[in-house]
Amino acid sequence: MNKDIPAIVDAVIDSRYSCRAFLSTEVPKQLIEEILAIAARAPSGTNMQPWKVWVLTGSSKQRLSERLVATFDDPEEAATHTETFAYYPKKWLSPFIERRRKVGIELYKLLDIQKGDAERMHKQHARNFQFFDAPVGLIFTIDTTLEQGSWMDYGMFLQNIMLAAKARGLDTCAQAAFLQFHRIISEDLELPENETVICGMALGYADPDAPENTLRTERAPLSEWVTFKP
Repeated sequence: MNKDIPAIVDAVIDSRYSCRAFLSTEVPKQLIEEILAIAARAPSGTNMQPWKVWVLTGSSKQRLSERLVATFDDPEEAATHTETFAYYPKKWLSPFIERRRKVGIELYKLLDIQKGDAERMHKQHARNFQFFDAPVGLIFTIDTTLEQGSWMDYGMFLQNIMLAAKARGLDTCAQAAFLQFHRIISEDLELPENETVICGMALGYADPDAPENTLRTERAPLSEWVTFKP
């Protein structure tokens, strides 16, 4: 094995981050296909390959984004939409709540959003539904008949996409925010009745001048979560 390969792979993994501001630079369709094709080498139980991807660009992305933002901006209408599954815990416990707060505080500090500034917080969250201005928006769905094992497999596929994109000079942001508005997404994309939304993802070239793109989250040391049993 080429001794440089581990360092190259490690560098790609280590440099991946959640990009929250993109340039308008177009991503060629061939490049998107290349990323998705290699990502599909992810393992899945009995090779079921449970993933299904909807690639949005141009007018299709703009149409969906406009519908989602309009709904999100209407508190009464937004309240009628609920997630199909709970992505986050119903009760936050330590150390998870501290980690969540830390990343939120650091992001808002970079964006100069003060504590209690509900309007700016709302606008920042709404950027999720615009895919943070990325030229490509991805929506991921799964057949509702599949069980938890396939959802675990799906996570490996999503990670492959993010790493394959990073290796090619692009950045991504996986987004659970879309879950609340799965009914709108299903209607807009004309999803089959047996398909449910897992998440969305922004894909494109990072805006190097955006302060939010300087955020790098920490990882807990191995001593906190690894136990060796000799």
